[in-house]
Amino acid sequence: MSRRSHGRPPDGLRPTTIEPGFVRTATGSALISVGETRVICTASAQETLPRWLAGKGKGWLTAEYAMLPASTGDRKARDIAKGRLDGRSVEIQRLIGRAVRAVADFEALGERTLWLDCDVLQADGGTRCAAICGAYVAAMRALERFGLSRAFRDSVAAVSVGVVDGVPLLDLDYAEDAGCDTDMNVVMTGGGAFVEVQGTAEGAPFTRGEMDALVSLAEGGIRELIAAQKRALAA
Repeated sequence: MSRRSHGRPPDGLRPTTIEPGFVRTATGSALISVGETRVICTASAQETLPRWLAGKGKGWLTAEYAMLPASTGDRKARDIAKGRLDGRSVEIQRLIGRAVRAVADFEALGERTLWLDCDVLQADGGTRCAAICGAYVAAMRALERFGLSRAFRDSVAAVSVGVVDGVPLLDLDYAEDAGCDTDMNVVMTGGGAFVEVQGTAEGAPFTRGEMDALVSLAEGGIRELIAAQKRALAA
């Protein structure tokens, strides 16, 4: 296995920073940088609801995700130019929504919708995981402005793990992700409960032992990411 970016050991996260309040005009926002991956996340509250929730005394939370045209170097056409979202964008924004809804108390949110918008400025692997981590911070900042921080029962974060050249690794960058034998994204709450585990054998099938090793790596990484979120929210 070649030397990892930023000189990391197998269980090392890339340098991670979360800058809350990055977008002055947004109700809540955060710029998250994970190595060379950068995602800007904003949260907006609206006093409207999907029709099927109207009058039930509960709120809703939904997410959108997009990669800016130059986020990967070669220009990526905007989805609007194609007239529809591509399948990957749909999958990721649904994951972000599910992840953050898992810790939401919709009765405490009241009859309003919280929109989370995640836009990838620069992609070097792990964009969906970075978006989940940043979206939670942006959402908390938005809720705090309305005195509704109780609408989240817990925090939530996500990290990628994988097997590269037979070695379990935490927080894959693009080069590692493109060449891995196993790719997994793990979403967990601050309390240590699992929200989602997405695992795929890209090459050779993985064993139960490898899966357990990857989940253990993810648990350690998510503890560090939750700590980074807390620091950002305390800033």
